[in-house]
Amino acid sequence: MAEARGRSGGGPGGEPGGRAGPGSGRGSGRRAGLLRGVRAYGLIAGMWIRSTLVYRTSFVLTTVGGVVVTGLDFVGIALMFSHVDVLAGHTLAEVAFLYGLSMLSFGIADLALGSMDRLGRRVRDGTLDTLLVRPVPVLAQVAADRFALRRVGRLLQGLCVLGWAVASLDVAWTVPKLLLVPVTVVSGAAIFCAVFVAGAAFQFVAQDASEVQNAFTYGGQTMLQYPPVVFAQELVRGVTFVLPLAFVNWVPASYVLGRPYPLDLPRWAAFAAPPVAVVCCALAGLVWRTGLRSYRSTGS
Repeated sequence: MAEARGRSGGGPGGEPGGRAGPGSGRGSGRRAGLLRGVRAYGLIAGMWIRSTLVYRTSFVLTTVGGVVVTGLDFVGIALMFSHVDVLAGHTLAEVAFLYGLSMLSFGIADLALGSMDRLGRRVRDGTLDTLLVRPVPVLAQVAADRFALRRVGRLLQGLCVLGWAVASLDVAWTVPKLLLVPVTVVSGAAIFCAVFVAGAAFQFVAQDASEVQNAFTYGGQTMLQYPPVVFAQELVRGVTFVLPLAFVNWVPASYVLGRPYPLDLPRWAAFAAPPVAVVCCALAGLVWRTGLRSYRSTGS
């Protein structure tokens, strides 16, 4: 089929006479594949959303229940501050700011890619094979599989806490600080998405590693709710230079709150979250492609 397509000379990026320009065919193919994947993701997710909204009462109850359950985390923090004035030099509003940034970023990623931990089950029972024969990127199919709209509750809860924190902080808000908040949320969501994808790719090898993946996603989000000075320096180095979760909230929040940077990072590091997110996503994509190529059907 590829040979016939090459003879026809009608592929994307082809030059007159059937020849493709240097790298043009590959670039056009990647863009077409990306668009096809986004479209497939939207169609599959839309199907699950429509099926969810058929039972609207159930959806509302499960969403409210999710808000209450996730909100208990912040209730615990608030109860702790009822006995102390500061935690490692941070006030309740400052900790709420850290909490809101991490929860909102994680809520976006969890809503978009929270189904990735099902990949190990598909590998074990062989149902991943049915996704491989479809003319749609496998990542889009796995990510949108059983799209759970109820996870929006986690996102809403994080947004509420972040809004309260921004209104309560004793901070001299400047334009860079105001712009840094939404940029940090988007970048943090991309970093968490990269962790979801890389963790799912690991399941091609481990097959039953969803809990390992959750340790870095849900566990990482829980850790980021608290100031970095609470943790050992070795752990802070690990989540800064190895798995850069620190750029989800710790580093940008240090600039906004006027706090010392973790590990004495330079001042410009507060604005490094977008490029860090790009690098994380690129590496996660590479890991995913490597894992998918290693797959040899069930039992491999």
